[in-house]
Amino acid sequence: MKVWWSVFNNGSATYLSAVRDNNRLIGVAPLMVKGEEARFIGDPDVCDYQDFIVAPKRGKDFFEALINHLRGEGISRLDLNTVRADSKILGEFSRVAENLKCEIFCDPEDVTYELDLPGTWDEFLGMLTGKQRHEVRRKLRRLNEAAEVNYRVVGGFKEVMDEMETFLALFGLSRSDKATFMTGQMATYFRSLAETMARENLLKLYFLDLDGTPAAAVMCFDYDSTIYLYNNGYDGRFSSLSVGLLSKVLTIKESIRKGKKKYDFLKGTEEYKHRLGGRPVPLYRCQVKLG
Repeated sequence: MKVWWSVFNNGSATYLSAVRDNNRLIGVAPLMVKGEEARFIGDPDVCDYQDFIVAPKRGKDFFEALINHLRGEGISRLDLNTVRADSKILGEFSRVAENLKCEIFCDPEDVTYELDLPGTWDEFLGMLTGKQRHEVRRKLRRLNEAAEVNYRVVGGFKEVMDEMETFLALFGLSRSDKATFMTGQMATYFRSLAETMARENLLKLYFLDLDGTPAAAVMCFDYDSTIYLYNNGYDGRFSSLSVGLLSKVLTIKESIRKGKKKYDFLKGTEEYKHRLGGRPVPLYRCQVKLG
């Protein structure tokens, strides 16, 4: 959020509300305010889903304090886009808001896909349909027959920063819409995001090299037992070898090797997510009239 604010601040004012009980932090609301409306700091284009940060079993106290404080500051609307079906917003926040006579409107907005990772690569292949298992094996075999394959993981801060330009170049080469998306301002955001996350050891870049040439790259967040697929790119010259898909497949294989428990494909309904075993998790846009 700090990175997004530093690059995209749109004239809103920050509203970082921390609620404490006897000097003990029970929750944080990372919001920005413009006029009478508050929303999460960030943007759906680069933030797949968001939520409030709340201590266990303190949701009621936190949300009551937050809503009352927002009302006291003259805030009449909350626009919370995008949130998961299992978020605190669709859970305890909604119940508290209704009790405080707020009006809540939540509509389906998008979907994210998640995959529970098994213990071994062979178990993962066994989870796929027979057709998809055959396709993954066939495409990997064809890739290895066509070129000398080197799949590398970049995680150290200096190494990530050294490789970001390669990632951005591959991102722009993927499709015309991706090239249009990656404006100068957006590239600044990606570089700053990578720098910030890599400093905390929360970011990995995965590169698929063919005969020494970077053919595809994937950017993932690495937090606790979950890998989050944030973005990717590939050189269209190698599209016949399915490098875009296989670069993601290999991140799953590496995640299993590292003992990760979950793989989050993040927002979007691309068919490959379903084919690789992901299950859909609905995302909603919630708007709240505080009254």
